[in-house]
This record gives sequence, structure tokens and C-alpha cells, in this order.
Amino acid sequence: MAYASGAVLIAALAAGCSSGTGTGDSATDSKPGAVASSTAPPGRYRTLPEACRSIAPATLKDLLPGAAELPEAQQEKVFDGSPAVTYDTDRRAGCRWKTEAPDGARSLFVDFERVVSYDPAVSDDDRARAVYAKKEEAADLPSASALPGGTGNSTPDSPSGTASGKPGKDAGKSTAADGKTGGDTTDGSTDGSTVESLQPRVLDSLGDGAFLDDLLTRAGSTAQHRTVSVVFRTSNVIVTIQYTAQPVLSTEVPDSKELQEKAQALGRKLVERFSE
Repeated sequence: MAYASGAVLIAALAAGCSSGTGTGDSATDSKPGAVASSTAPPGRYRTLPEACRSIAPATLKDLLPGAAELPEAQQEKVFDGSPAVTYDTDRRAGCRWKTEAPDGARSLFVDFERVVSYDPAVSDDDRARAVYAKKEEAADLPSASALPGGTGNSTPDSPSGTASGKPGKDAGKSTAADGKTGGDTTDGSTDGSTVESLQPRVLDSLGDGAFLDDLLTRAGSTAQHRTVSVVFRTSNVIVTIQYTAQPVLSTEVPDSKELQEKAQALGRKLVERFSE
């Protein structure tokens, strides 16, 4: 019996050695074309700056005229801003500032959104790129061919002051007496070059992608207010700036050029802040 058991053991060992012989990569060969899984890299940013501390007081003084003339205690309150309510400040943070002066009111809102991809095959940057693209699409910017000087059939003095050829969008953007959305200046000039340069548009050299929108509407029955929005992406963070002016006089149209220049300048400062 002992001899028989030994023979069985030897046979079993021999069978095991026989099945294990070869190149040693039989597991790989059993699944032709198998590729090792990889996880997409995370985004550059893991946290967000404190929104209400993201803008220097000197910049806020320029963006909120009239605040500098307030008593010191009121100045501090204006420049402190009002934080937006969020449930995770590492994913979303925002702040709003507002001041009133004898000639009108100004308000500023900034929003930081850190995009995270929960798909291991999609990077945070790629997910943020898709989120940004939806925002740009929703803005319904005029196409380059429809701007003055393009191949569109609109002219600089077409209704609503835009040449986008999208009356539905433009009508919703402006109900002011002069009917202009972007492209109007304080002296009322609407030459083709001015209209084109102030149209809602994609911006170059601001983060990894950016666009500007310009909305002129009425507040109530008389007052007009203009909101210039600058939205840009830097890696996996999307930043939205909304800068609004509302003059006291109902006949006054907020200057598009000034608001756009200041909103873009703030955008550049915030890009630099994220790059630190």
C-alpha cells in the first residue's frame, strides 16, 4: 500500500510539472489582445481658493466705483463680499460683491467649479473640458461668419445690434430702447469694427479655453442693466465672472467696452492666481 501511494504521488507531481512547462505566459496567451488597465491622471487642482479672498482690495476698488468713498467700516463690509452657499468648498466656491454710487450700482460675482471625473478612464481635465464646452454651447455665441465683415447677411445696424442672425437669442438679450446687445458705446457709436470687437465671442489666451457674453436687459419698467460674463477653464477648474452695471438714469446705457475690459482683466488676474 505504501508503494502504491508513492507511485500515485510521483504521477501527480509529474502531471503538475507537465502542465506548467512552456514559456510561462500561458495566462496571457489565454486572453489574446488583453490590455492592462490604466487610470486617467487626476486634475491639477485638488482644492479651490477662498472665493471672497481671491480678488485684491485694489482690484475691487476699481471694479466697484463708489466703495472707496464709503466710511471705512462700510468699505470693509463691501470688500468682504458675501460667500455663496455651497456644500463642499473644495468642489464649488463663489462670492458676490455689490456697491451703490450716486450714478448707479455695480455688482460682481465669481464662481469656481472644480470638476472631478469619477470614470477612471476619463481624466479630470477631459471631464472639465466637456463641462466647459456645454457652457460655451449654451451661451449661443454668434458665429464668426455672422459678425460684421463676415460672410453672414446681417449688418452692423441690424436689430439688437448684433449680427448673429439669431433673432430669438438677441431679442431675449436686449429690451433696451436702443436695442443693442454689445457693440454700443457711451457715445452711441456703432461702427462695424466696434460692434465686432464687442460681440459675445470666444476669447484667446485666457486659460485653456474662454468665452465672453454680454447681456443688456431692463430691470422693472425703466432701469437698464448690463451683465458681462467671462467664463474660462484652467485644467480641471472652471471660473465664471459676472460683472453688472445698472445706471440710475433710465436713458443711460451701461458702457459695454468698459465692463468687458474690466471683466477680462479680472479673468487674467484669476488665471495668474491659479498658476501660482
